Amino acid sequence: MRLLILLKKVIEELFNQFLMKRISIFGSTGSVGTQTLSVINQNKDQFKVVCLSCNHNADLLFEQVQQFMPQKIAINTLNSHHPLKDFCKKHNIELIIGENSSTIVSQYQDIDLVVNAIVGTDGLVPTLNTVHNNIELALSNKESLVLGGHLIMPKVKENSANLIPVDSEHSAIFQCLYGEEKNTLKKIILTGSGGPFLKRDLDTFNSIKPEEALKHPNWDMGKKISIDSATMMNKGLELVEAMWLFDVGIKDIEIVIHPESIIHSMVQFVDDSYKAHLGIPDMKIPIQYAMSFPGRINSDYGSLNFADIGQFTFLKPDYARYPALALLIELIDKGGNRVPVMSMANDYIVNQFLNQKILFTDIVSLLEKTVNEFQDNSNPSVEDLLTLNQQIKLYLG
Repeated sequence: MRLLILLKKVIEELFNQFLMKRISIFGSTGSVGTQTLSVINQNKDQFKVVCLSCNHNADLLFEQVQQFMPQKIAINTLNSHHPLKDFCKKHNIELIIGENSSTIVSQYQDIDLVVNAIVGTDGLVPTLNTVHNNIELALSNKESLVLGGHLIMPKVKENSANLIPVDSEHSAIFQCLYGEEKNTLKKIILTGSGGPFLKRDLDTFNSIKPEEALKHPNWDMGKKISIDSATMMNKGLELVEAMWLFDVGIKDIEIVIHPESIIHSMVQFVDDSYKAHLGIPDMKIPIQYAMSFPGRINSDYGSLNFADIGQFTFLKPDYARYPALALLIELIDKGGNRVPVMSMANDYIVNQFLNQKILFTDIVSLLEKTVNEFQDNSNPSVEDLLTLNQQIKLYLG
């Protein structure tokens, strides 16, 4: 009898493992990556971590590997004496080391879902590989579509692949449109908080320090996206991303500043009715939705108290305050490779600001200068984009 009970338990465990989603997380040590693992840790019976990748944070990756025991990990740089190497060897975990190691691990196909949480241009090829292999993709790396939407979305449609956005705004739009006919959409209202300098005196912008720009009033985010929020570059990139995700033009999207960050975005339909997606400003909620789609999972991340909120505020963006957003809208209209150039340049220019090599007010002038240097009217291939990225990196030093 005891043997039968034990056998039944083993069969149940094997069955449960078969039902679990096998997940790869690219950029696992960043803000979205760590929050993804937090979601998995609270839903251990539903998800199994198979692959992890990061840039260079070996200590945190080592902690993650010890906790989740993936089959494969990838890291761009690793000290030869780091204990992660011996641990992987001891536990038969495949370790990939080298520049763009996420690109290598993204070719692995025995996966149910990829969460691409890489920051910046490095996320492009892993996204392309995931879509090419027809694996469900939870996409946080907005630069993938900003740079290569013309390459990615045709492949998504060809493969009838699931691409579920992780950004809170795009997750909101996705959920508002899910189950609706495309021809009923009239307009997308893309909301943004306005960042930490919504009410700051413009005359003081040249004295803004990195630590001030990193203090987002509502969201807990990584350094790069926090700076992009302060300049509202992130909203421009999200505008481009939304155009690709929802197959709409720039005139079909309105950007509205909503300082409370409770309405994550809205859509207007042809009958002039609206749907709005609301929630607390916690990235774990859209991450969990993307991972559990098309279902939903119980959570305890918190709920809204409308009486405490009191009111919702909506404002038009002030382009004098957010010149990066104005420049990006102008470049979208001009087309060609201009938006990809601006996005790539932004990666390096933000880093220069964080390292206090330039002023906050230098960011947009450097972006404009770089676009003028590299702009043309082409639709770049993957190879073109990778070459362009290296050229921009050298140009910006």
